[in-house]
Amino acid sequence: MRWMHAAGRGLLVVAVILAGYAGFGAQSESAAPKGRGPMTLVTAGDLTEYLGPLLDDWNRSHAKEQVTLVELPDSADETRAQMISELRSGSDRFDVLNIDVAWTSEFAAAGWISPLQRDRFPLNTFLAPVVDTATFDGRLYAVPYVTNAGLLYYRKDILERAGERPPRTWEELARQARELAPEYGMDGYAGQFLPYEGLTVNATEAVHSAGGSILRDDGARVTVDSAAARAGLEFLAGGVRDGWISPKARGYKEEESRQAFQDGRLLFLRNWPYVYSVANAPGSKVVGAFGAVPLPGPSGPGTSVLGGSNLAISSHSRHPESAADLIAYLTSERVQRQVLTEGSLPPVRAALYEDPALIRAYPYLPTLRQSVLAAEPRPKSPRYDQVSLAVQAVVQDVMALRQTPQQAVARLSRELGSISRKG
Repeated sequence: MRWMHAAGRGLLVVAVILAGYAGFGAQSESAAPKGRGPMTLVTAGDLTEYLGPLLDDWNRSHAKEQVTLVELPDSADETRAQMISELRSGSDRFDVLNIDVAWTSEFAAAGWISPLQRDRFPLNTFLAPVVDTATFDGRLYAVPYVTNAGLLYYRKDILERAGERPPRTWEELARQARELAPEYGMDGYAGQFLPYEGLTVNATEAVHSAGGSILRDDGARVTVDSAAARAGLEFLAGGVRDGWISPKARGYKEEESRQAFQDGRLLFLRNWPYVYSVANAPGSKVVGAFGAVPLPGPSGPGTSVLGGSNLAISSHSRHPESAADLIAYLTSERVQRQVLTEGSLPPVRAALYEDPALIRAYPYLPTLRQSVLAAEPRPKSPRYDQVSLAVQAVVQDVMALRQTPQQAVARLSRELGSISRKG
């Protein structure tokens, strides 16, 4: 999970001036109304250093609703574990939780986060698919803050030299990766193939792109044993078997794969939008030499998994009204614009993707919008952590060529069925 670097990281990344925001003025010196008062916002480590000044501004204009920041470890797994430990204990330490989109169903089913009133937030102004990541069992349990969709980065200079266009299909990607990359001493293609959440994302994208699915009905129905799922896993296995996915790529997470592309060692890369700005920064070996297009699929553009982060209110919060106001602010258009311009992160407000000035500054926005609108959430389940671990283990064996895609989907269907039957 990445906000700053993906899919999944839930880092709360904002750079805005909150003072003077209409609708959220300073509290009077009288006693705070019921449900209002000081708050704690919990997130994974704020690597961008935007959050401290942001909360200082909020606190200056909200004397009775001061916000304290709690930063957990940078690791998504450690962040999730520490959040759950506090929530299970019944502690009211946390008010607003910054959670990976894939955790919403789990946290909601466990009763750790409170359902929200839809009409309190302008959900109709968000990109439609992102709202689905914040729901469980037909109810809204969080508000999207940052979204994410996978993109295919490619070496524009090399493809132009060869008279080739960016690949739209798996067949085109495989051919170009197999034929062109060796000419330049490069690896062909990489995603995030180390056994962790990134592998779940990459495998889910392959299955969805082929027209398949893993789970339906919020985890109640297992659907992975299908021809489409087998085709998706064969795309990954075939790349390893035919050599256009290097063995090194099976050890990549987001940053390792980004670095390989940025250093000129990779022709194609599946990664999140943050790569665009980083790979164009001084010191990169590919500045101005690459482009980004939607992920390919079997016969045309494929399907990305939605990444990003949602903001939720702990069910143990003593000040849920203040927490809801803070979330409304953080998802306002003013803040969302700053998320993009200061953090190079994908906002959830639809209008920002059509702003001519922003498109000039961030030319990948139309491609990103297309990818987000075609994206789908990761499998929803109250036991998502177990689902993801099962997917990782099976796909790792597929990419190590220890199991065929046919064997893998049958095994995964059994394992997911067992998980879904647990009480």
